[in-house]
Amino acid sequence: MTPRRIFRIVVFVLLALVFLAALPGSLRYAYQHGGFYLFSAAFFRDLPRRLTGPGRMRFIFQPIVAVLLGIRAGKADAAAGRAPYVLGLIFGHANRAAMLKDALTDLSTLIAVAILLDAVSQFLILHEVFPGAALVVGPVLIAIPYALSRALSNRWFTLRNHPSKS
Repeated sequence: MTPRRIFRIVVFVLLALVFLAALPGSLRYAYQHGGFYLFSAAFFRDLPRRLTGPGRMRFIFQPIVAVLLGIRAGKADAAAGRAPYVLGLIFGHANRAAMLKDALTDLSTLIAVAILLDAVSQFLILHEVFPGAALVVGPVLIAIPYALSRALSNRWFTLRNHPSKS
């Protein structure tokens, strides 16, 4: 087994353990407040606290890693002659599932780490963990920068390697 695969397994096991440990508290919160934290006003009040509390550097490092992976994938897309990623997702009905699968394969460990880091930062800042919020906030830090950098780098590498004749 490769070290990369071992790391991936450890990350996913930790993620599962954190979510299992957080589930009772999250359900208790939903029962006591009449709804889940993710859909509450408290979630939106707590968002700025996440930007200034422990773990705030993840708002810089995770998008940077996602951008670098997006550039790598965009370069491969351009070399293979595929459409820019975002356009392919929107208009490429036949390839949409394959494109999403490819992105999830590239990013699954990074997304799991993003979710795990969000859960840890919730614990450090809020002193409790809300799995639903971690499932939303963590991947958003990855998905948007990845998709945009993949599409833009594809376009840039395509134009660089095949300049139009004028």
